[in-house]
Amino acid sequence: MKISPQQLVDEPDFKRLVRVRWTVSFILLSFLFVSYYGYILAVAFYPEWMIQKVGNFSNIGIFASASVIVFSWFLTLIYVFWANGSYDREIRSLKEKLED
Repeated sequence: MKISPQQLVDEPDFKRLVRVRWTVSFILLSFLFVSYYGYILAVAFYPEWMIQKVGNFSNIGIFASASVIVFSWFLTLIYVFWANGSYDREIRSLKEKLED
């Protein structure tokens, strides 16, 4: 049975999917904020720790800033795998319910 777009919006499956998407997004966003603002707070309150040498040409601050960037890529990768896996599959099944 095909349904209208308004009926689809009122379906519990659609509402659950929207809730799950927001939950995943906010969890990943909170990890990103913690890592970024943790780095900023470390720079602000522990500058002597951040300038400690690591090897001949680097310091902890450079590695910490690079790790924040790499961690954000990792979070993006998690979201992409989740979206391409379960989220897109559920979207496709909801689209099949729509009338033309």
